[in-house]
Amino acid sequence: MPALPPTVDILGVAVHRIDIAGTLAQVAAWLAAPPGPCRQICTVNPEFIIDAGRDPVFAEALARADLRVPDGVGVLWAARRRGAPLVERVTGSDGVYHLCAAAATHGWRVFLLGAGSGVAELAAAKLTARYPGLSVVGTYGGSPADADWPAVRERLAAARPDLLFVAYGHPRQDLWIDRHRRELPARVAIGVGGALDFVAGTARRAPVWMRRWGLEWLHRLIRQPWRWRRMVKLPVFVVRVLAAEFTEKP
Repeated sequence: MPALPPTVDILGVAVHRIDIAGTLAQVAAWLAAPPGPCRQICTVNPEFIIDAGRDPVFAEALARADLRVPDGVGVLWAARRRGAPLVERVTGSDGVYHLCAAAATHGWRVFLLGAGSGVAELAAAKLTARYPGLSVVGTYGGSPADADWPAVRERLAAARPDLLFVAYGHPRQDLWIDRHRRELPARVAIGVGGALDFVAGTARRAPVWMRRWGLEWLHRLIRQPWRWRRMVKLPVFVVRVLAAEFTEKP
């Protein structure tokens, strides 16, 4: 098993200094190893870090994750200021495509969980058409509620997926994976937020130029104004990173 890459501490959250290629290599190594408890990948963005500072339960779940990949230009900016520059963002929205391409090549079994009614099924159809040979062994909506766990577990046990994409939204999906990972009938689980909606075409992702300039948050805010309460965390993140630098100076 290859050693995990080093981490950079951003406001108390240890983010792995890893890129997309490294993430794929790590997943491949996990799946080549003997089966064990489900591995968890968290895509860490500024909202994750602010929430971890406010919620000890979420902070502990995040710390237990096997891999915390850098998602969000704010994380890249903060890491650079700490003298530990990162190569690129590793997002759930892009990760679905990269992981499914690898799954089609290596024969990994994929399960899509969550999103709205019919979204996972539509996303599965789009992905299997895009990647010939991809094995999507199940789709299910469900919810992170405890009452839904028996039904979810039954479907996963029947499918035995290698990769489980969970689209319950932050932070519910990450807390749900952490809560059930010891009994999850999957090898690797990753929370992907609204990624299945993007794949299915039921939601529109920001244009490529906005993503390159780190303006994906603005596109989401324009299309979903109700998200403004979550967007407020972005300037809070910037202020706290700068404040932390000031307090650390001798």
